[in-house]
Amino acid sequence: MTKLPSGARSAAAVVALLAMALSGCASASERTAGTSTCPFAPDESITATARIAYQHIPNGDLIVKDQGILEACMPNAKITWSKYDSGGDVVQAFGSNSADLGLIGSSPATKALSATLNIDMKVVWLHDVIGAAESLIAKDTSVKSIADLKGRTIAVPFSSTAHYSLLNALREAGLDTAKDVKVINLSPDKVIGAWQSGEVDAAWVWDPTLTQLKAEGTVVTGSGETAEAGFPTFDAAGATTAFISANPGFMDVWTKSQDYAVELINEDPKAAAVSVAVELGISPEEVEKQFTGYKYLTAEEQGGAEYFGGKLAGDIHKTAGFLHGEGEISAVGNEQAYTDGLYGASISKAGTK
Repeated sequence: MTKLPSGARSAAAVVALLAMALSGCASASERTAGTSTCPFAPDESITATARIAYQHIPNGDLIVKDQGILEACMPNAKITWSKYDSGGDVVQAFGSNSADLGLIGSSPATKALSATLNIDMKVVWLHDVIGAAESLIAKDTSVKSIADLKGRTIAVPFSSTAHYSLLNALREAGLDTAKDVKVINLSPDKVIGAWQSGEVDAAWVWDPTLTQLKAEGTVVTGSGETAEAGFPTFDAAGATTAFISANPGFMDVWTKSQDYAVELINEDPKAAAVSVAVELGISPEEVEKQFTGYKYLTAEEQGGAEYFGGKLAGDIHKTAGFLHGEGEISAVGNEQAYTDGLYGASISKAGTK
């Protein structure tokens, strides 16, 4: 995709700002109705029906949703957005044919591409590389390390990137999930209640739950540290192979839209935070703080050797090996199987400057 001039990015941001100001407390879908603009040439030939699964994670996907970019860029497509609480839920939606495209995270994506699930899908984009945005918070402020959690109960959404990071952190600290700690499966929206009732002693989660827990607890470690230890995690997007094959044009425009949103976050985070704030129901200032917990990659960067152009398949293969050791998957495919689970054609087009 040709790099957007700053004026085009600013114009789109102004549209979002004005729409929000004029709508007061209107929902995002109401706020963008009739006000959305496409940041590049719209494609009226695309008539796809797309069911998109999204999550409340501060990245470009929420900008694309809030500003109605897909709807403006593909005015004859039928697009529906459904909110999910975790990547594991989205993978189940792929398996039950109730979603075509959505945010799943690197660990859920690995499980989807491995036995026994073997879901016919592909990873199509990296919304972000996760750092401090996913962290382990302990309720007892005297807890200073993973080892201090021995004998405690830890909550995490199973099959999520946070779950993968937690299991690696526990293993590196020499703690056995069968006898040293109790790990329970809770979605982020259920963690707060369990925390307040004393059901859990710690949780590895993401915002907005993470910020709420920080007010009472202490940060023990995070996904930035586990990445440095050799276990990186991503908020990836996946799409069913059937949908990709039937709608390559939709995938091209969707990817260009995501690339636009990433450029907006990186180059004008204040404007980007406005859209994300509407979706999350928090202030733009708080969104800007959350942005610092992630790394946002352009299509050009994602097409390089570190990601779709090379290393990403190896990272997924490595994740599969770990998940197999933990009993999360029944078998690990060879690295080529995970290379085949990547779809980079639209990224290559969007990344051509």
